[in-house]
Amino acid sequence: MAIKIEMLRCFHAVADHGSLTGAADALGRTPSAVSMMLRQFEDHVGAPLFESTRKSRLTPLGALIRDEAARALMHHARTIDAIEALAQARAGHVRLSCTPSVAQMIMPRVLRDFIKARPGVRIDMRDADSDAVRRHLIEGRADIGLATLPILPGFRRELLFSDAYGVICPAGHPLSRTQGGVGWHDLDGAAFIANGLCAQITDPDFQPVLAASNLMLRNTASILGMVRAGAGVTVLPRMALPLDFTDLVFLPLAGTQTRREVWMVTPGPGGLSPAAEALAAAIRAADMNLPV
Repeated sequence: MAIKIEMLRCFHAVADHGSLTGAADALGRTPSAVSMMLRQFEDHVGAPLFESTRKSRLTPLGALIRDEAARALMHHARTIDAIEALAQARAGHVRLSCTPSVAQMIMPRVLRDFIKARPGVRIDMRDADSDAVRRHLIEGRADIGLATLPILPGFRRELLFSDAYGVICPAGHPLSRTQGGVGWHDLDGAAFIANGLCAQITDPDFQPVLAASNLMLRNTASILGMVRAGAGVTVLPRMALPLDFTDLVFLPLAGTQTRREVWMVTPGPGGLSPAAEALAAAIRAADMNLPV
């Protein structure tokens, strides 16, 4: 017969209280039930653990086993707490992959509130372009992806928000003085910096502008740095331009309905841990209002 955790619990309670009656009161059991469990434990050990039937004094072996029982019971309690914390999303590890604009504009307040509510959950967030986010999901390196993503077999896709594209140029650039919005024709002859999201723009009038570009960048910080340096202009969603960039301007595009769509993509039913499910729910509930 294997030693059961209840045997250790009964033995430890009797050793602590010095009597069957005291142990029974502490455990919420009858003295006879505690006595039977203790007898089974001693039979398994093969030696007496108490010096008398009054259970007031431990044998030398009993004293040694009491210390081991205390450690085992403490470990068992910690294990149960950890299991319950994981099941109730009070603990766990969530891997999040998202585009830089979402990482900068949406996730700070989401994660601030989430971590405050669930301090036992560890978050690993990496920012990457949409193609890299897709790879992270497919390769199992991300639990939640937030990006402009296609339908992926075996994954769930939920639209979070969409925002308009616009031209980003330095303050004082000739385009910044254009009245009534910038059209694709206004970019003819301009040094244009292509980026990964340009592939999402299918307007025919944009294709010559894209084809004429001799610089492709995929990192948002690098793109904005090149624009600030005067290397060219680019097209990005409104959210990609932080509000504190006073030396850059966002010019709405005229004559196009194209918008960037940001989706939350997660594994199919049963594919998320409770902690990841809780974070996904927090993202769904977040205020997605974009800067004007």
